[in-house]
Amino acid sequence: MNNREKIQISAIGLLSVLLALSIATNLGHVSGGELVSQVQKNSETKTVSQNDDAKSQEPVKNAVLTTVSQTESVAPSSLTIIFKQVENSVVQITSKVSTVNQNIIINGSPLESQSTRLGSGFVYDSLGHIVTNNHVVDGAKTVDVRFVDGNIYSANVIGTDPFNDIAVLQITDDYSDEQLSPLSLADSSLLDVGQQVIAIGNPFGLSDTMTTGIISQMGRLLPNQGSGYSIPNVIQTDAAINPGNSGGPLLNMNGQVIGINTAIQSTTGEFSGIGFAVPSNTIKRILPSLIEKGTYTHPWLGVSGTSLVPDIAQKLGLAKNYKGVFVTTIVKDGPAAKAGVQEASYNINREIKSGDVIIALDGYKVRDIDDLILYLSENKNVGDKVVLQINRNGNIMDLTATLQERATTG
Repeated sequence: MNNREKIQISAIGLLSVLLALSIATNLGHVSGGELVSQVQKNSETKTVSQNDDAKSQEPVKNAVLTTVSQTESVAPSSLTIIFKQVENSVVQITSKVSTVNQNIIINGSPLESQSTRLGSGFVYDSLGHIVTNNHVVDGAKTVDVRFVDGNIYSANVIGTDPFNDIAVLQITDDYSDEQLSPLSLADSSLLDVGQQVIAIGNPFGLSDTMTTGIISQMGRLLPNQGSGYSIPNVIQTDAAINPGNSGGPLLNMNGQVIGINTAIQSTTGEFSGIGFAVPSNTIKRILPSLIEKGTYTHPWLGVSGTSLVPDIAQKLGLAKNYKGVFVTTIVKDGPAAKAGVQEASYNINREIKSGDVIIALDGYKVRDIDDLILYLSENKNVGDKVVLQINRNGNIMDLTATLQERATTG
């Protein structure tokens, strides 16, 4: 996780549309045959002199016919094959959310209006469970799920994890006529930068859209404004992701899910080459609890901190490139406070005087805040103990904290 960047994230804007937006999903497509025909006409046209006889023109006709025959016999690309394998497993999700405007009063009551959101999702199992982003369905109890064949089913939101922006739906209609094809989840820990990836979803309501790219980087820390906590170990990709792609799958070249397309970094609200997906290993860990209980409990240490940088390290009397997490504040009566962790202290000029630096968890080195968040989220549960190795004024000590459940903000 070298060279991580702190990223200001604009979560993928949820596409708000009128109920009549369904016309956008019916935009025409240029068939492969038409496209081949146009290309061939452009590439195969030859200028023939008026003085040429029929014999001189014959080879030109034969050349065109030969080219057409060869084109038709070319095997479909791996991208085409993967798309045909998975397109029936990717769905469009429509949710209706009521909002109240307290500034407009009609007959003594605030004005209430309904907005429609469009997002994406994918089939998780043969029992009718659909995976999507929490922000796609936030505030809704029931949604519509549309398959590529045009069939639409009602579904209940049965589980949400706002911290990792994951939600699971349960189709409630009779879907016995639908051939559900669950997508398998790959091991996202095996991914490497540069691997080709595929995103499928419904950008701007354009259903069943595929884009491709590569893994640009792994292990990003994605700020989640909705929950107040960051999502760890996120995949960065340059595959085009736009409003409406939220909740759709990011796939490897085996057609397996490696992540859920969740957010983009952009100054315009539209794709600018940097997209983010919550990794499949996070989905594997959280989905069973969401299906069974409707929620997932996250372990919580009760500290706020920042990655140690040379300026802070030197003020603490440490080496310039000393690694760890500088504890800026601790939550009163939280796990860290009970364990004896001390927060930063400052002089009258608000300059750092002292403070604990977390350098290891259970013996695993902590280089920065990303390491701390990732270790706790992937290795610990509520009620577990964790041994914090602390550097306090140059002295190394071990403190043991018992993790509590993370509370939602706001």
